[in-house]
Amino acid sequence: MKKIIPILLLFPLFFSGCQYIDKQVPTEKELLEKELQEINWTQVDEYPSVTSCDSITDKEQKKQCFFQYLTELIQMKLSSDTLAVLYPQLDTIDVKVTVLPNATLEFEPQLTDTLSYNRKAIDSIIKMRLVDFPEIHPALKRGIPVRTQFVLPVILDVQKTKRHKRR
Repeated sequence: MKKIIPILLLFPLFFSGCQYIDKQVPTEKELLEKELQEINWTQVDEYPSVTSCDSITDKEQKKQCFFQYLTELIQMKLSSDTLAVLYPQLDTIDVKVTVLPNATLEFEPQLTDTLSYNRKAIDSIIKMRLVDFPEIHPALKRGIPVRTQFVLPVILDVQKTKRHKRR
């Protein structure tokens, strides 16, 4: 009798266990599709960075450090340029920055009023002046370098802007 009791207790497990055997295992393609749908493709895991910002651990502060560093560097490179002379009314310009996976940068001015500005001249000046940047670490998505784009407002004549604020 003592031997029969453990067998009777295990008996329901044998019948209920069959429902787990009949379940279909998802295919590799189904698993991949499910994983791809769960990924947020509009955000990166790690934003682009420069060496001077690498010591920051907070993701948002590191992002701000990079944007501030890049904006100041672009402003410095364009501050003494002919843009302020050719277009004195143009004190700020939006620049679309593209950081490619191979850690190179591309710049494109974003002009709202293209009729009053010579787009080709501004574009060539920006491309000529915005060279020789320090090493940029590209953004990462799941550990893989990816392309990112963002628009930075760049003040062309910092001195002129400071004079306007004092008044």
